[in-house]
Amino acid sequence: MRVGLAGAGPWARTMHARMLAAGPETVLTAVWARRSEAARETAAPYGAAVAASFDELLDRSDAIAFAVPPAVQAELAVRAARAGKPLLLEKPLGADLASARRVAEAVAEHGVVSQLVLTKRYHPATRAFLRQAENTQVSGARSCYLHGAFLGGEFATPWRLAQGALHDLGPHLLDLLDLAVGPIAAIRSTGDSTRWIELTCEHTNGAVSQASLSGSVLLPRARTRIELYGPGEEVVYDTAELDHEECWPVLRREFAEAVRTGVPSPIDAARGLRLQELLHMAAASTPGTRP
Repeated sequence: MRVGLAGAGPWARTMHARMLAAGPETVLTAVWARRSEAARETAAPYGAAVAASFDELLDRSDAIAFAVPPAVQAELAVRAARAGKPLLLEKPLGADLASARRVAEAVAEHGVVSQLVLTKRYHPATRAFLRQAENTQVSGARSCYLHGAFLGGEFATPWRLAQGALHDLGPHLLDLLDLAVGPIAAIRSTGDSTRWIELTCEHTNGAVSQASLSGSVLLPRARTRIELYGPGEEVVYDTAELDHEECWPVLRREFAEAVRTGVPSPIDAARGLRLQELLHMAAASTPGTRP
């Protein structure tokens, strides 16, 4: 499957381009970015073409992968869906709930396959944790996703610094809590998304969970941990020993299979819209945070 890549930033270079070019299910056919020099640097190691425009990228590709800021993704994904192209989408789906809804509606209207790059969902350890959680009665949960990437370096990008941990890290943690504990019905938040934000989630089954998010704390490595508590033994999910390189072949294979069969995985644009609704809920309860 020929996949075109929209974007040439650090995540496009270190993950998307490398994953798509590795195959065997996909080939990186072309790269487009608003900065043509960045597109050339991303495409060159894999012999991919550089598209002069997004329309040219659509013409050259069977499917489109996105590694661009949320506001840009929301605009371009709608165009790609209208062109009938399957979409490999980043989180959050859009910069706000309205734009995310437009993406999900375009995917549904034009019947294209979509899939989200919720990295941890493709690791065997995450899937084992979610299976265990299905058989666990949960009264409450504590969780965190913490790192220091916003303190400096190539991942301290403008949109991440502006929207903070809620929109960058929040989708990962809220996705897992929504599945492992039970559907989230309400969220209250305190703090500052650019420094540290704390979420209290009320679930439809009566359970309550806490989520701590920050991209601005100095740690030796990123920390993601979920602890489930109830009348039985605690269940713990911790990514400290996870090799994230195991995620990419699974993600690539499942996206290619979804496109081949026309049957999207549950990690699709509709799931992305659900997560955007949760982000909106959390942001709306935090003074000074844009929903």
